[in-house]
Amino acid sequence: MAVYTDVAAEDLAEFLKSYDIGELLSYKGIAEGVENSNFLLHTSQGAYILTLYEKRVAEDDLPYFLSLMAHLAERGVSCPQPARNRKGEVTSRLAGRPAAIINFLEGVWPRRPNVAHCAGVGEALAKMHLAGADFPLVRKNPLSVSGWRPLFALAAARADSVQAGLHDFIARELDHLEASWPSDLPVGVIHADLFPDNVFFLGDRLSGLIDFPFACNDILAYDVAICLNAWCFEPDHSFNVTKARALLKAYGRERPLSAAEEAALPLLARGASMRFLLTRLVDFLNVPEGALVQPKDPLEYVRKLRFQQNVASLNDYGITPAGCAA
Repeated sequence: MAVYTDVAAEDLAEFLKSYDIGELLSYKGIAEGVENSNFLLHTSQGAYILTLYEKRVAEDDLPYFLSLMAHLAERGVSCPQPARNRKGEVTSRLAGRPAAIINFLEGVWPRRPNVAHCAGVGEALAKMHLAGADFPLVRKNPLSVSGWRPLFALAAARADSVQAGLHDFIARELDHLEASWPSDLPVGVIHADLFPDNVFFLGDRLSGLIDFPFACNDILAYDVAICLNAWCFEPDHSFNVTKARALLKAYGRERPLSAAEEAALPLLARGASMRFLLTRLVDFLNVPEGALVQPKDPLEYVRKLRFQQNVASLNDYGITPAGCAA
């Protein structure tokens, strides 16, 4: 979450008159995250999140995200629900941007994920994949392998200003990923951005999944790979095998990975590293002046990519092949 577009109090109060969620008492921008403008609202009826959708979210895709949250909630996945305005619509416009209001979920995201958190997210991710199996809408992933080279083109000229040799490092890895990316693995609805700040817990109990603007239809095991990178590295950049084992086993108890998915997981983790390296690199080099946003370090994902390049099999993640459901 972040704030790129500011909203005046009088404009927001007028905007809320089209909703039945009470009168505005207070609001504040949320600086965490990097993609859309988000505000925590307190009204006379409770707390809500207002999102103004920015650069990487097409307005035509909003029905997919908002309908998906309702679909998942109906099948027992805890996630926010969009508020409808007085016309029955879940999207509106504010400050020249597409806007939506969702209810506020109780819980906090884990700043230092532990093994129980990793097991919780593995279980929740598998349940989300299963619950999404009959979701009728389809959205292609614009940030999958076919989208990485165009992203690189936006940052290639200045990549070496971030780290010497970064341009050639990315170019070589892109060549490998494009030549090797699998096309025959199970596909379904994925979250595609399930980082710790998008998962709420009450103690060690997972209370909800949030922030669905990257959800799409893609390789299910790719979503698992994203989580391995996001949840299983320590602040000193070391890979925590115990956390990885907990995440993978908890996922596998709900939805066992096939042998083909297990074999592809190291490659998918390299791709997941590349995706976030590139979006972070582009954002790092292009922070809008005056934006309330904290750009994330692209070099974190250079380090993760180098680790994943040396992973030979699931043994390096702490489990044996066909062991994700054990």
